[in-house]
Amino acid sequence: MTTTAVRKEGPAAVTPPPTVGSHLRGYWGRVRGGDIGALPAVLGLIVLCTVFSVMRPSFLTAGNFANLFTQGAAVTLIAMGLVFVLLLGEIDLSAGFASGVCAAVLANVATKAGYPWYVAVLAAILTGVVIGTVLGFLVAKIGIPSFVVTLAGFLAFQGIVLMLISGGANISVNDEVLVAIANRNLPPTLGWALAAIAIGGYAAVQLLRHRKRLSRGLTTDPMAVVLARIGGLTLILGIAVYILNQERSRNVLINSLKGVPIVVPVIAVLLIVWTFVLQRTSYGRHVYAVGGNKEAARRAGINVDKIRISVFVICSSMAAIGGIVAASRANSVDPNTGGSNVLLYAVGAAVIGGTSLFGGKGRVLDAVLGGAVVAVIDNGMGLMGYSAGVKYVVTGVVLLLAASVDALSRRRASASGTR
Repeated sequence: MTTTAVRKEGPAAVTPPPTVGSHLRGYWGRVRGGDIGALPAVLGLIVLCTVFSVMRPSFLTAGNFANLFTQGAAVTLIAMGLVFVLLLGEIDLSAGFASGVCAAVLANVATKAGYPWYVAVLAAILTGVVIGTVLGFLVAKIGIPSFVVTLAGFLAFQGIVLMLISGGANISVNDEVLVAIANRNLPPTLGWALAAIAIGGYAAVQLLRHRKRLSRGLTTDPMAVVLARIGGLTLILGIAVYILNQERSRNVLINSLKGVPIVVPVIAVLLIVWTFVLQRTSYGRHVYAVGGNKEAARRAGINVDKIRISVFVICSSMAAIGGIVAASRANSVDPNTGGSNVLLYAVGAAVIGGTSLFGGKGRVLDAVLGGAVVAVIDNGMGLMGYSAGVKYVVTGVVLLLAASVDALSRRRASASGTR
């Protein structure tokens, strides 16, 4: 008689909860594999701020800290739009002068036609939408390379700006609301309230995500790491609001100058919105899919042409918002609005922050970090008395380093099989 042994099933293996050590080892492994993200931008920002603070103590004053935000706001906003185009491996060389065209429309509608500020803002943004639709259609449907299409736009939009401002005369922007965007500050109490709301919202999102993944049995970051992120944001926002709420006026009897610049929450809201779009919606997943492999995305049923057109619409719309901020800061629009180094700095900001020129990798936050690096370089070297030529050279070198890091990290990721 043959007996069959019966094997008793033991308890199922339980995956040990992640630890801080394992999380750090995993992060270091990704860095070594070429997935460095925005790490170079963050380290560069720390080094630049340290160097300029030591060499020019005035760099750390509350007045200069506030000036950094208003100085780099327009470039940062344009760079946020460029991230979407770069994610597809495309380029938009017309974004700078597109912002100039939209700013000229704003000034004409608000100053010459006398319409309210909200009508002027809507007209400027709609102009950006039209520009982006035309560019995207030529790239996606006609098949003209984005470099050629947007280079043509770069040249044509310069002429349109001149036509809109009557050949070269400045158009003043006098509307109080428009001027306030880049030149006024929030009341100190409101600044603290918005910081508390931002921290509370971020904490809620992080904790809910952590709880949801645990309930589904998915791997998640250790609670200590989640709390460290929340604490880090709290520290950064707390210090920033505290500094910006200091009195910055040289003569308080004449004019009080304190509070968070209005343009800061504008950038923050757009950062949150576009980050949500890219990371939490099917549209965002489609953008990354098309940027990673266009043909594979097409076979998966994604409307590739629609995605390609949409990113140019977003880019030009953000250029319009950047143009509005630029017009607000200058209180006027002139032939150079959106020109000079605006496009170069915007592309540089996106790439320096960590967005890949090859497509498929990047975040809207990269544009903000890169914009901060560009603003710090421009501001710090200006305080040290360097000429515009030296600032251009240094910014160009930093951009070249960022592109080199991107290329090398992609090569390393391909070699390690992580991409």
